Amino acid sequence: MDIRKPFISLLQGRTSHLKQLRLNFVPSLFAIFGFFLLCGVVVHARGQNALEFYSTVFSSGFSSFDEFGYVLFNATPLIFTGLAVAIGYKSGLFNIGCEGQLYVAAFATAWTGMHIDLPALLLVPLCIAAAMIAGAAWGAIPGYLKAKYGAHEVINTIMMNFIAFALMNYLVTSIYQEPGQMIPQTRQIHETARIPRLASFVPSLPDSNPLNASFLIACGCVVFCYILLTHTRWGYELRLVGNARDVASYGGINPRAVTIWVMALSGAAAGLAGVAEVMGYRYRYLDSFSSGWGFTGIAVALLGRNNPFGILAAAVLFGLLNKVALDIDILLGIPRGLFFAGQGMLIIWLVCIEGISRKKNDT
Repeated sequence: MDIRKPFISLLQGRTSHLKQLRLNFVPSLFAIFGFFLLCGVVVHARGQNALEFYSTVFSSGFSSFDEFGYVLFNATPLIFTGLAVAIGYKSGLFNIGCEGQLYVAAFATAWTGMHIDLPALLLVPLCIAAAMIAGAAWGAIPGYLKAKYGAHEVINTIMMNFIAFALMNYLVTSIYQEPGQMIPQTRQIHETARIPRLASFVPSLPDSNPLNASFLIACGCVVFCYILLTHTRWGYELRLVGNARDVASYGGINPRAVTIWVMALSGAAAGLAGVAEVMGYRYRYLDSFSSGWGFTGIAVALLGRNNPFGILAAAVLFGLLNKVALDIDILLGIPRGLFFAGQGMLIIWLVCIEGISRKKNDT
């Protein structure tokens, strides 16, 4: 028996893993580098100091624990929506309905937290469950239409977004609006329905920092999704349906059933972004609270190459970009719209890179 064979096999496996890592993430790193290089060129063309811009970018996110806490706070909902998009994408589905799913989930969380008064040990999990169930139900509808009638999930999820926006607006302005308030918002949830801010446990964070325990939930979801997608039978079925639907059917897997539960799971993940908003930050439902987290989650998933840990890193990057956009407007006078336009170009580059990578994999 050749004792070198196990070591050779291990080395080959590691080499293959590194090659796959290089093919997946190096293009994204080049896109990020190109984005910041372009930002510097534009700043210089405006007659401003590019080095001052880069210094502001660094200090905006990493000069203190307080600044980095705001970055992680901005990243938290993007982790949830990025995972939601990736779950669907792995099975060949494109969930563009994360925005509507998180709105429905946020309202379900607020309703539960307002109307049910229980100890925190019971009410907090109940509110989280309400968010996940509401998001899952809203995601399962287009999944069922896809499985039953072949209706395209992109069109269905877009339409479901509009329905969610209109329905939640009606509920919060006509039925559940806080008495005596002109702002379209509900009254606050019970204190036992709230999750703590991390400043309570991390001495370096000031009490004013909004980073809360929903970030820890997001990190737990990253680990859960990684295990689900790579080490479970359900993850294998999900990926097989996405890569070879006919082969999955031949192997005894029901692609229609997978389509429905995958869209439900994707909606549940997106719904957790509503938990971060209602239970960890505002403690109420505010109409139009999202700044497009469901749509930005698509870019986060693309940048993270649909890998849960890559999505975590990409969400932190976009959390930094959102904070930088505000700081450079205030400190340097660079319009936020110009910076957001650059982010749009970054997303376009990522889409192009994804298309090129898929063509290379097909060949």
